[in-house]
Amino acid sequence: MTSLLESCQISPAPGGAAELSLPMTFIDIFWLHFHPIRRLLFYEFPCCKAYFLETLVPKLKESLSLALKHYLPLAGNLVYPSNTEKKPIIRYVAGESVSVSISESANDFDNLVGNHARDADQFYDFMPQLQLMTDESGDKLLRLLAVQVTLFPGRGVCIGLTNHHSAGDANSIVGFIRSWASISKHGGDEELLIRQGESLPLFDRSLMKVRPGLDSIYWNQVKDIPLQPPSFPLPTNRVRATYVLDQSAIKKLKDAVLSRNPGSVHTSSFVVMAAHIWTCLVRSLTAGEEERADDDDGDELETFLFAVDSRARLNPPVPGNYFGNCLSYGLVRIPHQDVVGNKGFFLAAEAIADVIKNRVNDKEKILAGVENWLTESGSVAQSRCFSVAGSARVDLYSMDFGWGKARKLETLSIDGENYAMSLCKAGASEGGLEVGLSLPKVKMDAFAAAFADGIKDS
Repeated sequence: MTSLLESCQISPAPGGAAELSLPMTFIDIFWLHFHPIRRLLFYEFPCCKAYFLETLVPKLKESLSLALKHYLPLAGNLVYPSNTEKKPIIRYVAGESVSVSISESANDFDNLVGNHARDADQFYDFMPQLQLMTDESGDKLLRLLAVQVTLFPGRGVCIGLTNHHSAGDANSIVGFIRSWASISKHGGDEELLIRQGESLPLFDRSLMKVRPGLDSIYWNQVKDIPLQPPSFPLPTNRVRATYVLDQSAIKKLKDAVLSRNPGSVHTSSFVVMAAHIWTCLVRSLTAGEEERADDDDGDELETFLFAVDSRARLNPPVPGNYFGNCLSYGLVRIPHQDVVGNKGFFLAAEAIADVIKNRVNDKEKILAGVENWLTESGSVAQSRCFSVAGSARVDLYSMDFGWGKARKLETLSIDGENYAMSLCKAGASEGGLEVGLSLPKVKMDAFAAAFADGIKDS
């Protein structure tokens, strides 16, 4: 249903540095063995194949080249040393490039951009892979970015982006996509330099003031793990669906929390959204299961994990245009029976708000126990954990390459997690939030029912 029309390599435009080598911070190393981040942006832009190949594709290639001039690491490689006495680095040298695939698809565009449950496997037709190579010294070289552009004749275009998390967090990668889109729309990077000149990426790792030696602590824990070539999690045996909480739904959830606890000081959109989705998910996962064998099982902890952009939260703060990973996290654990009980939504909201107040927003605690994060993440992986990919502040729908705003975002990375949601600002609902889920169909059906009931009953 999808055919490859062209494969090419796009190098940064002239005018940038000839080479760039970046040491990996502890939090970059944290993501070394994490699966790639995979996003699809669908655009409703009816055009024929001739226009696509003769006008649209050349424009995208040229603008990508100009964008990479400002984001050189994405055109380079993660260098994973064969001699583990050395640490990995991110390196760009002149002549390196990003792999770009141009495709055409006969798949049903309208079905793909819907919010309803759809087979998850079909979306991988529009997603590129990252390439892993070995150089003459035996070091592994992993490409950090790959792009695929797919035409749906007469209906639209899809831009698929795969990046390795060690290259940068959502704030960094979304900044790159925004720059690429701006250059494409305005026909050059002059507008980018005028409007965003002060927010062009900063690569200086010394901007992150953390305890010396953390990079060595992290590297020593993972250096014996071989770097594996990225692969798709196929077959997923899942469907994916999108759930939108508009302003009225968010207000209803907030009002419910405040009516129960008028003194609540952190009833944000993220808190009530996360509490609602988490409780609905846990209920859907246990739907149809037999009653637990004994009361002790009800004390099993449910875990909710979310990443936090720590740039503004560190002391001293890191500039917002720092390119790389600058993250902490919030970890919430409450007993299973509390989550599935009648007060589950309220207890979840209170627990999430408490973690945000007492850890996430506390500059003295944002890096608490940082030397143990890898160990703690391993223990979390052993429990039933629900995690978040993305952010309530991320606005990928506004990425306009010259064809208007995106019609639909799909984050395929969540297929690689047992239980995770994608999160971004809603595309069609001002002030709303959009959540993507990937689950077996039976569980998705149960979640959809719980989601609707939860909003109604709040």
